[in-house]
Amino acid sequence: MHAKLRLYFLVVLIMGLGIGLILYKHFALGFPLLPDDKKPVWTIEAKIDFVARGDPVIVSFALPPQTPNIVIIEEDFASPDYGFSELATPTGRRAQWSKRSATGRQTAYYRARIYETDPIALPTVAADLPAEPGKPEFDEVLKTAATTLLDQVRSKSANTEIFTRELIATLNSNAPSQNQSLLLNEQSSEDYKTHLIINLLALEGISARIVRGLYLEDGRRRQSLTNFVEVYLGGQWRLFNQNTGESGKPENLLLWQRGDQSLLDVVGGKHSQISFSIIKNFQSTRNLVVRDSMNKQAGIIDFSIYSLPIEQQSAFKMILLLPIGALIVVIMRLLVGLRTSGTFMPILIALALIQTTLLTGIVIFLTVVGTGLLIRSYLSRLNLLFVARISAVIIVVIAIMAGISIISNKLGLDQAMTVTFFPMIILSWTIERMSVLWEEDGPREVFIQGGGSLLTAIIAYLFMTNRTIEYLTFNFPELMLVNLALILILGQYTGYRLSELYRFHSLERRNVSGKR
Repeated sequence: MHAKLRLYFLVVLIMGLGIGLILYKHFALGFPLLPDDKKPVWTIEAKIDFVARGDPVIVSFALPPQTPNIVIIEEDFASPDYGFSELATPTGRRAQWSKRSATGRQTAYYRARIYETDPIALPTVAADLPAEPGKPEFDEVLKTAATTLLDQVRSKSANTEIFTRELIATLNSNAPSQNQSLLLNEQSSEDYKTHLIINLLALEGISARIVRGLYLEDGRRRQSLTNFVEVYLGGQWRLFNQNTGESGKPENLLLWQRGDQSLLDVVGGKHSQISFSIIKNFQSTRNLVVRDSMNKQAGIIDFSIYSLPIEQQSAFKMILLLPIGALIVVIMRLLVGLRTSGTFMPILIALALIQTTLLTGIVIFLTVVGTGLLIRSYLSRLNLLFVARISAVIIVVIAIMAGISIISNKLGLDQAMTVTFFPMIILSWTIERMSVLWEEDGPREVFIQGGGSLLTAIIAYLFMTNRTIEYLTFNFPELMLVNLALILILGQYTGYRLSELYRFHSLERRNVSGKR
């Protein structure tokens, strides 16, 4: 009883560890569970144009922030012989190009490839807490108009969120009042409207800030950033569209910059402008996650198969399929009751079938083993010692394989030339065992065990060549622990096998006939 408890405890521990690691890689690191899972990758190019006046030039450009939900795969910067540096400022990252002297039209480029991960709800950190909103300075006329407008909006609002939405809707009304027209100033820009909303909210004691975002639309050129207002509500920042009053971040919006700092500063130049071009393509989610995890030096990835050279990774891709083959063998022998020629033989045959294709591999296997049995029966008449006999069988198997390869080459059968993928030593040992089995138990037992081995190998081959299983075994090697736990549980099974149902069914029919 104690032995069983120890076994069950070990099984639960191993299986829990394996499943836990799989879930961690899926939910925490983002590894997909299906091989065809893809993510959209956006290539964004910012083009900065200006006219240099012949003086020293400094160009400062706000870069998109690195957040848990946005992964920047790579960034490129280009300019005509400018010095470049990336700066970390309290308001975010900035790119800076500089040159001692420049004249005429100048162009600088910034390109980034990004993708979005699953949204993560993050608490507001201390550095992101709002400062106490200062009272904006209005002249008497504008202050009177602002106060009157705020009173009207407040009378229609029950809380801060509704107040913000109502204020934006009022400012964007198609039939503006005298106060609205005075505050908005028909000649004003989008930036003016954004700062007006922020200042009006500040008069009400509400913290707000400007946010600039880029709408991600495939194939768009000469795009510009769109202004939003972000308001501090209920302990978190809430985004509002300054033209419609809708709250929440649109799905296709990339938040580029927060705060009042300018998007682009050009010292020593004039007529500066910036435009964005966007292209969308799809890439394997698995490749993106592996690359990002390696860049972050995540421990479970940094010390994993992915850290090996590509050649060794390819070898492990095949090796990691062996536990699947072992599980199939255990199920076929312990639950189905199929007899096989050893435990490893079906697994190795399945591996060979993967290299040779199914039908070609079966034909090669039957040809080599059948020919080997005939030659082995002749060798048994020579009364050789065991060591000499098995060595002779190995040489014979090699000769048979060489003969098949040569004949296949002459006939133009390229697939049959893959006969060398079959394990020669195992084939030789199988021929020896089947010969002994033939002599002791007769040809029937040879066909039962040989057929059982081949059938088990075919079933293992079908599982091991499944794309999903191939993907899971390589990218989630923790599945080996789950396989091990299942094999340990099956190792305790002592009940009836499926193959025994036929025998007991015949016995039951006899009993029924006897009763009659």
